[in-house]
Amino acid sequence: MSPAGATSHSRLADLVGSSRVSVEPEQLASFEIDGVRPSAVIRPESKAHVAEIVKFAVLDKLSLVASGGRTKLNIGLPPWRYDLAVDMSALNKIIAYDPGDLTLSVEAGAPLLNVSKSLAEYGQFLPLAVPFLRQTTLGGVVASGVDGPLRQFYGTARDFLLGMEFVTGEGISAKSGGRVVKNVTGYDIHKLMIGSLGTLGIITSLNFKTFPLPSDPRGFVARFRSAAEACDMRARIAKSPLTPITLEILSPRCAELFSSEAASRFETAPMPPNVLSPTEWAVTVGYAGNEKVLVRYEADLRRIAQDSGATNVTVLAENLNAAWTRKREFIPIALGSSPAIVIVKMAVLPARVNEALSAAQQAAESNSLSWAALARGLGIIYFVLLPAAQDDETRKRVENVTNAMHDACEKLGGQSTIPYCPAAWKSNLKIWGPQNPGFPQMQKIKNVFDPLGILSPGRFVGGL
Repeated sequence: MSPAGATSHSRLADLVGSSRVSVEPEQLASFEIDGVRPSAVIRPESKAHVAEIVKFAVLDKLSLVASGGRTKLNIGLPPWRYDLAVDMSALNKIIAYDPGDLTLSVEAGAPLLNVSKSLAEYGQFLPLAVPFLRQTTLGGVVASGVDGPLRQFYGTARDFLLGMEFVTGEGISAKSGGRVVKNVTGYDIHKLMIGSLGTLGIITSLNFKTFPLPSDPRGFVARFRSAAEACDMRARIAKSPLTPITLEILSPRCAELFSSEAASRFETAPMPPNVLSPTEWAVTVGYAGNEKVLVRYEADLRRIAQDSGATNVTVLAENLNAAWTRKREFIPIALGSSPAIVIVKMAVLPARVNEALSAAQQAAESNSLSWAALARGLGIIYFVLLPAAQDDETRKRVENVTNAMHDACEKLGGQSTIPYCPAAWKSNLKIWGPQNPGFPQMQKIKNVFDPLGILSPGRFVGGL
């Protein structure tokens, strides 16, 4: 540690308390991002602390990366500079909760699982069934922009995030939106923070609309010989009066992933038998309601599945959780199956999902790469490449595949990114997809919120 660095850390200790600053190697390693390690970890206990830390960083020309559960730090590019890791885990309280008004205000470091348990006592929940559920924090969910299966019915955080408080790159505490569903406080600036990876501000608190817990949930799984037939069932459901809570299409390889050792780390109960097949595609549908609704859903789904050419159907009830958890945790299960996993996220119109899957499959198989895929009913596809090695020759084949997928997605009018891949490959792959035409506007927004570029520098699109 340099004398200047030691001085900065001493002053930080004076600012927030010596127990809240760490330079221990093991601690620093746990906040590492793609091989880039901070020089200190600081743990604020209030939003006032966060503002003071940012002001300190501005004066000392230090860069900051805020995090909570650290489950999504490897999304995006590595920071080009990383001086201080700001651990938000001490800001973990529920600030206000009104079950009657269906509103919740919570600090950014609050674990999603703990908040969910508190809401469940009142028969409510936040529809954020995101991967890494056991470790993730609400601030991390919003800053990373990750989604989950409940997106089909409830949308993403963008649809029920009412407001937030955050600290800008100048150390200014700001707020946007409010705590109630109906508010007229100007522009929804807080929505710019969603998926920005902390490059615009450090989120300190969030306000959400809550929802009643679905009653008596069910799962319906139909198997098909081809992706085209599975997509046909999705299209038929979209044209029907049904409004399922979840709807995903799984490729045949998902059967192996969901039965793997990696899957057992997230759910010890085995997959129900005869649900997925290693040779067939599957459409999974979630729904809930009273007995009359459940009977209607099952009858309609069976008819639609048969019309689309299903070879098998299964209804899940008391054994639903084992399958549900695996679907929610699809990304970490895939990541845990090999150190060289690459995940491409494609966003296309729902009617173009089959074309996008076909293009991705062709690219992967022509480059001799194994693959798996999960496609949400709304057009979000997670396509997983499963290379057997991490050498240069494999990386070149992966590069060929991902470039072909980017091109195909662009031709289909969609967007594509690579949220997960080995750190050593990030300089070769187009992590944020083809050049974004809105990049000049992104730069302007970055300059407004973080004029000195000290917040998560380099992690976002174009190195913002």
